Amino acid sequence: MNSRPASGRSPLLPAPGTTAYGDLPVPAPHTAAELAALLRLLADHRHPPLRGVAIGHSRDGASRTAAAAFAVVDWPEQAASWLRPARRLTDREPDAFVIAAAPLGWAQLARRLRHSTPWRPDRTFGFASLAEPVAAALAGPGVLDGVRGASADGGTWRTESGWTESFPPAAPGAAG
Repeated sequence: MNSRPASGRSPLLPAPGTTAYGDLPVPAPHTAAELAALLRLLADHRHPPLRGVAIGHSRDGASRTAAAAFAVVDWPEQAASWLRPARRLTDREPDAFVIAAAPLGWAQLARRLRHSTPWRPDRTFGFASLAEPVAAALAGPGVLDGVRGASADGGTWRTESGWTESFPPAAPGAAG
């Protein structure tokens, strides 16, 4: 369901809307525990099964590096089956989105996605910077509900009803 404003106006936040939150946080470099937790979240996602993942990032250095750390794609160079993974990589409607971004950039992107595309937040996974409470506040009611991701310590988080709840890292040896 798209939440296109009846007026047809842009879903971007008006400039004064961002100043109400003071200095907005910038993404910190991702951690190995964060990347491992994000990969576990994606591996545990069973319904529907993931076949294609789109990766996006804002233009700051930490977000670029985090997206690059996730975006390792390979295929059998000598085999005839290289086309299937190549097509999945470029699929226009991925099963999941992985996002690394600053809160303001993420809020702006999510508002646009919700307004103009069939994007669904429950198919979106993010690095720790997306869990900043200001992101949900900036995006607006319901826009980020269902987004989940990994924390820098290897824990996870989920946004629901405008709130972001954090969960501790799984105990070593615990079943996921």
